[in-house]
Amino acid sequence: MQITRLDLPKRSVGEGPVWDVAEQALYYIDILDKKVLRWHPHSGAQAQWDVPDMIGSMALRKNGGAIVALVDGIHALDFDSGEVTPLALMQPANPAIQLADGKVDRAGRFIFGTSHRKAAEPLGGLFSLSKGAISQLDSGLTLGNGPCWSPDNRVLYHADSMAHVIYAYDYDLATGTASNRREFFDTSEYGPIPDGATIDASGDMWVAICEGGVVLCLSPKGEVKRVIDMPTKLPASCMFFGPDLDRLFVPTIDPSFLGREPGEHDGYNFVIDGLGVQGLPEPRYNG
Repeated sequence: MQITRLDLPKRSVGEGPVWDVAEQALYYIDILDKKVLRWHPHSGAQAQWDVPDMIGSMALRKNGGAIVALVDGIHALDFDSGEVTPLALMQPANPAIQLADGKVDRAGRFIFGTSHRKAAEPLGGLFSLSKGAISQLDSGLTLGNGPCWSPDNRVLYHADSMAHVIYAYDYDLATGTASNRREFFDTSEYGPIPDGATIDASGDMWVAICEGGVVLCLSPKGEVKRVIDMPTKLPASCMFFGPDLDRLFVPTIDPSFLGREPGEHDGYNFVIDGLGVQGLPEPRYNG
């Protein structure tokens, strides 16, 4: 196994990586700098788009462009023009809540969490965007992160970062409903913030533990299979990428916005090679 810092610009809050198999490109975001970023590993080409507010996550659309989760709801991003237009706003609007991490399920829905903007109160929830309409799947969460699914689509994982817990739900792919929330893994021993996560082809979860400086590999039973020490305490997410989906991309956070002196590697992007596993293709939003 080898961990390498990538030759990509330093970011304030690197998050939300999405590998697009068709394009062989990796998309990710900078939450605070309000940017969607794209990197083609083969050529090294990079591109970026500005969005008008803090961005919690993004996904590619089946018919082109992307959707971006901004503070007030889901917006459409046109890559050609750079135009950002409302697609589905949260109703009723709540200025204390902003949209957070999200991913697309294998039926093409965009599943996303929310976070409390100013206080650690469980006023957020888990939501689904399908055919332009938002519905609520769960409530009582403070900071939603790391939605991902088992390979058979029967289990949805989603963390409440402020509770230090990753939850599992029974998931019905046909209807897009989630039920039977239960604790899957408490991250407190490894760090306080379970952040972005992804599932590999065998069903194991790979999750970044922000403030803990590790990426964990967890079995479908919630057993710790691997602990990977990162060069920074602030890994923010992870995503398998590359032609064989066998490289793990790990963006990180620069804590300067918290009034903290950043470490040497804080805010940079890393790749972990030689893990001996493969990820799963990310679907596009069907809308």
